[in-house]
Amino acid sequence: MLKVGLTGSIAVGKTYVCECFRELGCHALDADQTAREVVAAGTPGLKSIVENFGEEVLSPGGELDRPRLAGIVFADEEKRNLLNSIVHPLVFEAQDAWLKDLEKTDPNGIAIVDAALMIESGGYRRFSKIIVVWCETAIQLQRLMQRNSLTGEDARKRIAAQMPQDEKKRYADFLIDTSEGFEAARHQTIEVFTQLKLLTP
Repeated sequence: MLKVGLTGSIAVGKTYVCECFRELGCHALDADQTAREVVAAGTPGLKSIVENFGEEVLSPGGELDRPRLAGIVFADEEKRNLLNSIVHPLVFEAQDAWLKDLEKTDPNGIAIVDAALMIESGGYRRFSKIIVVWCETAIQLQRLMQRNSLTGEDARKRIAAQMPQDEKKRYADFLIDTSEGFEAARHQTIEVFTQLKLLTP
């Protein structure tokens, strides 16, 4: 089975590209979804976050208040690193279990794991190929402001908290530029898929 890591900064269109790969027949796992699952109510992950960040990061219903926690960690690198040290190992474990199961059921398939912090966390080393999704910075800023209802300043802070796009691109075996919108991104995704198919067992 070909194991592929898909990454890119915030609000560049990773989810859309992942959906295109799914439609083409790839297995795709969204790390954001996995990250939610490992810190769901009642999990050891959530317990560890509360121990380190306090009860104020919980919603009245006992779930993780993600926007509140994001507000704390995006403003403080030390706290962001602490959160990542709790969440990343749990996410890796869940991803590895998913890949292992998939390898049994579809040994000739293509498995894609989508994770924003794959390079920063070192998780990219577990994959045969890396795809980096990117877009022009001005477009990224606009998309993030619209998607998360953020001010320009808050959106810039969130972008600045991540590894610069140009640096991420250096790790890429394949690049997908979403600056021109959905159709152009889909076309590039099909091209990458064609090349990945040639690498499958």
